[in-house]
Amino acid sequence: MSRVAVVTGGMGGLGEAICIKLSKMGYRVVATYSPGNSKHAAWLAEMKQQGHDFRAVPVDVADFDSCQKAVAQITKDVGPVDVLVNNAGITRDTTFRKMEKEGWDAVMKTNLDSVFNMTKPVIDGMAERNWGRVINVSSVNGQKGAFGQTNYSAAKAGMHGFTKAAALEYARKGVTVNTISPGYIGTKMVMAIPKEVLDSKIIPQIPLGRLGKPEEVAGLVAYLCSEEAAFVTGANIAINGGQHMQ
Repeated sequence: MSRVAVVTGGMGGLGEAICIKLSKMGYRVVATYSPGNSKHAAWLAEMKQQGHDFRAVPVDVADFDSCQKAVAQITKDVGPVDVLVNNAGITRDTTFRKMEKEGWDAVMKTNLDSVFNMTKPVIDGMAERNWGRVINVSSVNGQKGAFGQTNYSAAKAGMHGFTKAAALEYARKGVTVNTISPGYIGTKMVMAIPKEVLDSKIIPQIPLGRLGKPEEVAGLVAYLCSEEAAFVTGANIAINGGQHMQ
């Protein structure tokens, strides 16, 4: 039977592209969405028309109990989770001087606590089956920092610290844990930035001279999920068009 892949925040932007790519690879794909999001039925129907028979499960990734219940439901209805893509995230951008505790907490809980909340109920099962993949979607701004994003940059940097430690603990069990750090990708969120800002402020920072494509990021995730990537663990792979090099 084909393996099960869970993509948090799977219904838009990068998440959707990752779901589609993993589906084409033969995975049974489950996308999570925020409770109260009424668009999931329409999204599932649209994806089915394109030939992708996804499942969708509501979960508050910032809440540990919600994640436990969601994973239990997925395991019951679809099967044990073999691939987890921690993609869900939010921004609450403002300078640190103006940042309120609420904005800090919201970003840390959704972007960093979620990695613990979703990984905890699946990774031991992966280890017992001697195969598993955890991919944490960080950001170029977790590598280099960004003005007005102390909360976001801290959370995204923290994801890779988690990656390295978990990779060490589970390596001998056939479970790899990796981070990817996308730069500016042409998602709906980025394309909503005024064109003059994109053209004058963002694109000039990117040596390739363009935004990335969601499909390009999905291709990197697909590689890390593959058998060919079994020797890659604890890595942070940049995919940013040369915007930031280490």
